[in-house]
Amino acid sequence: MKGDAEKVLGTHVAAVKVAIKPTDFPGLMPKILVKAGQLVKAGEPLFFDKSNPEILFTSPVSGEALAINRGERRKVLEIVVNADGKNDCVEFVKADPLKLSREEIKEQLKASGMWPFLKQRPYGTVARPDSSPLHIFISGFDSAPLAPDYEFILEGQTSAFQTGINALSKLTDGKIQIGIRPDQANGFFSGIKNIVINQFSGPHPAGNVGIQIHHVCPINKGDLIWTINPQEVLYIGRLFETGKVDFSKIIALTGSEVTAPKYIKVVHGICLSEILKKATRQEVKERYISGNVLTGKRTETDDYLGFYDQQITVIPEGDYFEFLGWAMPRLNKFSISRSYFSWLTPKKVYKADTNLNGEERAYVVTGQYEKVLPMDILPVFLLKAIIANDIDKMEQLGIYEVIEEDLALCEYVCTSKIEVQRILRDGISVMIKELGN
Repeated sequence: MKGDAEKVLGTHVAAVKVAIKPTDFPGLMPKILVKAGQLVKAGEPLFFDKSNPEILFTSPVSGEALAINRGERRKVLEIVVNADGKNDCVEFVKADPLKLSREEIKEQLKASGMWPFLKQRPYGTVARPDSSPLHIFISGFDSAPLAPDYEFILEGQTSAFQTGINALSKLTDGKIQIGIRPDQANGFFSGIKNIVINQFSGPHPAGNVGIQIHHVCPINKGDLIWTINPQEVLYIGRLFETGKVDFSKIIALTGSEVTAPKYIKVVHGICLSEILKKATRQEVKERYISGNVLTGKRTETDDYLGFYDQQITVIPEGDYFEFLGWAMPRLNKFSISRSYFSWLTPKKVYKADTNLNGEERAYVVTGQYEKVLPMDILPVFLLKAIIANDIDKMEQLGIYEVIEEDLALCEYVCTSKIEVQRILRDGISVMIKELGN
């Protein structure tokens, strides 16, 4: 896709407003701990999960709790904090993680708000503090469209990353497994201790941690694997090195409608308007996405960066009808098949938009999903089992191994225009309700 970020770090964008959104966490039932107008410090709890009260979600900055925005049936959408620029922090323990016990590290992560960055497989939900994983997996590269380069982002932060790895290593009796591309063999991760490196090659979704887990340690019923993003390991490392939370991170501003795609340093949960101000072309109606084009969420400029998102993507809105539709030669549009003549001149950079080029149709077996899913499962039959609400079949067909990002390409190539990711999350929700997480 057109709009890859140039490996240049732009000016640091200071946060005016930030927000933590309970909607970023499937199945979470938030209990609010602050009131509008209350002053908070960075690292101070804003809410917790009613199902797991020890899991706290803390403020990324110091300032005033500006608003608690709600939706239908008073559902909490976001807790907004107006940053004061002082960065007053709650004081935590400053220590070498290797000299702390597992419980001491868990308590530090829970109290500081770092725990929600640990996600568990199956289901892709926040890890349960009372559990212990077989292994912890980290993908050292992101193969999604226009995704950021972690080698560039992590450069010069070896100490904090190693400290974070040391802390994570105390949380499991297994290994810290990091997946890299072959060209990263002598890169950033080669100097990190207490890890096991696995190499993966090929196009997306090779960078998905779920794909890497499937090929290294397939998940069976009763197994538990934790995952975390490389930048979130830095959060943990800084916490133990300084005794303070530092939620600053580098994200990629990407997409064909961005004037100068680049990397920028921001604060976790920043308002997108502070990033997108004068940054896009404004030549056509634009779609703003927190995340990548396959799994990211549609947002507006006054929305906030998603909790787990490492990039912002801006592409044209596809709100138009195309003359003659599929009968056009379409020389400049990508297709997974040879329906368009664009396959005659491959390896072009495409300016993609959000047009679906059709509507939902009968769900048929085409073999398309298997071409883009390098896993030993039957995705079509899994989705049909979910639609039929057949829990036994869902188990047998591999629902423990996948979350939305793993089947995102299946949705993209689907001739029937099926909302694959939504159906999969519905199935996961049923499994959690019936069998627990």
